[in-house]
Amino acid sequence: MTDFDLAAYDFALPDEQIAQQPADRRDASRMLVLGRETGALEDRTFADLPTLVRPEDVVVLNNTKVFPARLVGTREPGGGGAEMFLVTPAGDGCWDVLAKPGRKLREGARLRFGDALRAEVVAVLPDGKRRVRFEADGSLEEAFERVGQMPLPPYIHREEPNSQDRERYQTVYARHRGAVAAPTAGLHFTPTVLDQLRAQGTILAEVTLHVGYGTFEPVRVDDLRTHAVAPEWIEVTPETAAAINAARARGGRVVAVGTTTTRTLESAADEHGQVHAFSGETALTITPGHRFRAVDALLTNFHLPQSSLLVLVSTFADRETVLAAYAHAVASGYRFYSYGDCMLVV
Repeated sequence: MTDFDLAAYDFALPDEQIAQQPADRRDASRMLVLGRETGALEDRTFADLPTLVRPEDVVVLNNTKVFPARLVGTREPGGGGAEMFLVTPAGDGCWDVLAKPGRKLREGARLRFGDALRAEVVAVLPDGKRRVRFEADGSLEEAFERVGQMPLPPYIHREEPNSQDRERYQTVYARHRGAVAAPTAGLHFTPTVLDQLRAQGTILAEVTLHVGYGTFEPVRVDDLRTHAVAPEWIEVTPETAAAINAARARGGRVVAVGTTTTRTLESAADEHGQVHAFSGETALTITPGHRFRAVDALLTNFHLPQSSLLVLVSTFADRETVLAAYAHAVASGYRFYSYGDCMLVV
C-alpha cells in the first residue's frame, strides 16, 4: 500500500472518544506535540502553546466566521418536516443545499422556516444537491441568523445545537462571516493565550478561508492522485503577507493554525516561499508529493479516517509518523474531531 492509496489513511477509533461537547475551557484541551522529522511525542495541554512558540515566529489564524447554515422547517402544503444545509450561494437569492428528505424535495417543492423565511426548490442538481430560492421579509442574511442553527458535524449526536454551540463552535477571533463549518484548530484559543503570544513578541497574523462543504466532503476515490477538494474562497491581505515574509526573513517559523490556514498560505506562496496578497478562490488540493513552501509548523485537530484533512496533515509530517501519533492519541484517551483535542506538529 502506498501513500496515494486512500485505504492507507484508516485507523480505529472508539466511539466514546469522539467529542460530543467542547472542553470546559477552550485552552484546557490536551495537545499532542509531534516532532515532524523525528516522530517524537509529548503530551501537553493547549495552554502550553506560548511556551512552544518562539518570539520570532508568526502564528497565522483563519478569521472566518461560521454562520447558522442548518435550517429546519416544514414543507407546504401538509407540514411535513424538512432540513437543509446551506452549501454554496448561487446568486439571485439562491443557494445550493444538502436537503432531506430528498424524495420529498423535488423541483417546485415549497418550504417555510419559521415566520422569517420561505423557500422553493428550483432544481435538483446532478450531484443530488438542491438549488433553492429563498425569500425573506428583510435580508436573507438576517433571516438565516434568526432561524438557522449552527451546522454541527453529523458525528456530534444531538437532536439540535444548543445555546452553548453559538459561542463554542466559533473562534474568539472570528470576524468575516462565510463559513459553513468551523476552522476547528482555532477553537482552543482564548484571549489570554493570544495576549501571552503577543506579550512575548510573537506576531499574530490573520487570513480568511470560508470553510465550505468541500473541506469535509468524503473522499470518493481510491487513488489520491485523482482527488480534488472543491474550491474555497480565501484572502491574504498585503499586511498579512508582509508580516509572514518578515518573520521568515528574521529566522522565524510560520505556524499555521489549522488545515484551512495551511491551504490558504500554500495557495498564496511562490516557489521561494514568499507569500503574496491574494483574494479569490483556491483549488489547491494537498496530497502526497506536495512541497510545503510557506508553512513550518501546524496546529491541527484530530481528523476523520480517510479524510482529505488527514491526508493533508500526513503529507506535512509523513503518513506513518502521523498515524503513529494518532495511535498514541487513541491509546492515551485523547478526544477527537471538531470539539476534541489538538496536535502541534513542529
